Amino acid sequence: MNKVYQWLGVASFALVLSSPAMAASLKVKGLNSSLEDNVDAYLSAISKDDYSNTLRFQEQVKSEIDQALQALGYYQPTYDYHVKGSGKKTAITVTVDAGPRTHISQSNIIITGAAKDDPAFISLLKNSGLGIGMPLNQGKYEALKSALQSLAVRRGYFDAELKNSELGVIPTRNEAIITLDFDSGRRYTFGDTHFTGSQIEDDRLRSMIPYTENEPYLASKLGLYNERLSNVGWFSSIYVGGDVTKRKDDKIPIEVALTPQVKNQIETGIGFSTDTGPRLKFNWKKPWITSNGHSFYLKSEISKEQPKLEAAYKIPLDDVLNNYYQIVGGIRYVDNHDTISTQLGLGVERHWKLSSGWDRTVSLHWLNEKYKQGGDEEGTFNVFLPGLSYSKSEFTGGVFPRSGSKYNFSVEFANKALGSNTNFVRLQAKSAWIRTLSENQRGIFRVAGGAVLADSIRDIPPSLRYFIGGDNSIRGYGYESISPRNDLGRMVGGQYMATSSIEYQYRLYGNWWGALFYDYGSTWNDNKPDWMRGTGFGVRWASPVGPVRIDFAWGLDKPAKNKFELHFTLGPEL
Repeated sequence: MNKVYQWLGVASFALVLSSPAMAASLKVKGLNSSLEDNVDAYLSAISKDDYSNTLRFQEQVKSEIDQALQALGYYQPTYDYHVKGSGKKTAITVTVDAGPRTHISQSNIIITGAAKDDPAFISLLKNSGLGIGMPLNQGKYEALKSALQSLAVRRGYFDAELKNSELGVIPTRNEAIITLDFDSGRRYTFGDTHFTGSQIEDDRLRSMIPYTENEPYLASKLGLYNERLSNVGWFSSIYVGGDVTKRKDDKIPIEVALTPQVKNQIETGIGFSTDTGPRLKFNWKKPWITSNGHSFYLKSEISKEQPKLEAAYKIPLDDVLNNYYQIVGGIRYVDNHDTISTQLGLGVERHWKLSSGWDRTVSLHWLNEKYKQGGDEEGTFNVFLPGLSYSKSEFTGGVFPRSGSKYNFSVEFANKALGSNTNFVRLQAKSAWIRTLSENQRGIFRVAGGAVLADSIRDIPPSLRYFIGGDNSIRGYGYESISPRNDLGRMVGGQYMATSSIEYQYRLYGNWWGALFYDYGSTWNDNKPDWMRGTGFGVRWASPVGPVRIDFAWGLDKPAKNKFELHFTLGPEL
């Protein structure tokens, strides 16, 4: 009976409109949002140039709506057509009653072969949305067929076959019957791994393999291995893949094709920040020196107040990614506020990447620092600094993270019994977090603290004292301009330090964000801390190379005439 009414509506519509004409609009009413979206998607296949008042156009519209509704389980819709106006002002409105929804009455989904007990396949079927009593969605049916094939390839079922797939619908009973017969066959395992094109010894490469021979094949582990080979920096191109055509005895041989990285990489650049001003950079890196994977880098920075030269030689151990030694050294000159210092450094570090995600470093550094400080200190420190540090960083979302955290805890000490000309213990802790509150809102929080335990501030090299203020501590104040002062009114540095910062960001447009912030902190010696506050607003640009930040800040505890500071930085937020 519904079909009779349906076709009467079509016939009446045809009689009303006696001649073809361009239709200005077509509107569908009566459907909920999900059905309407699907109908709109199907109707978009009809060009607006083809809109007309002909019976052929009506049939085309009905056909597209039928397909859109059937895809979501509606097989008995009814239609009411309404036409208003004529010629180019013709407006067609189709009111649709989707009718009852079809539900699954039988779900005969069978997996045979080794995959029948595979938790990944069991989970796939459980979450397919095709169980008995569930509403029919043809998209989920097609998605399951595709997912079975894809999952089989990713998990090593290379002989898998979809033997039978049927979707039967009984419209008069609003019932659907699903039949799927999937034979996975056997599951292959990892075979031998073969390397070509590598300049690095095989045992170094094998130390990074995340699978073992005869372990069940899993494509994601090949992706992980590719990532690890990329992270060491030894190669310019990397291919890791299983050669299915050579499978034998249930094993898939793994082929790793590598191209060595160039022996020398040179990087030059120009930078600027309101903390240190303009600076020139020259970096030289040798990604690999020997077949054992040793590497070297040299970094130089030329600026007015703090030029420096740093170098490191890295010696990977058997577990290349997680264990290595590093020999470091450098020279730095500082002429900033009331500090003039020339620092020479050399050190040996042992690094571990722990299973918990933390990085542990045991180090021994030598520091020779010739300095003048505060107008009444002058001398040379010669210290050996054994140290221990733990650090951890986690980020998601690329160069402008949606969330992230960073932690660093360290202790180092100097003692005259070990060849130093002073005694002290230095403790530091820093933490920072990024959180996305919604699509258009972010929050950043930082906290840091430190203490140098010594008899007097004069027993501590100036480079190890605390000077705060600037882009990354308390905005609204000059770079390292906050410090205890001596009787001459000049800065001497602090034994103790504590800072915190809270920042709220809101997306203004696209990759542009506005920011409000409040910073708080102090550095002090034996006296009570003199807490400093900074606040203001800023603009953030999530550029392809990293965040660009401009802050307009006011130091609330500075003299009234120069409270304002402009801060500009390029680089990570944490």
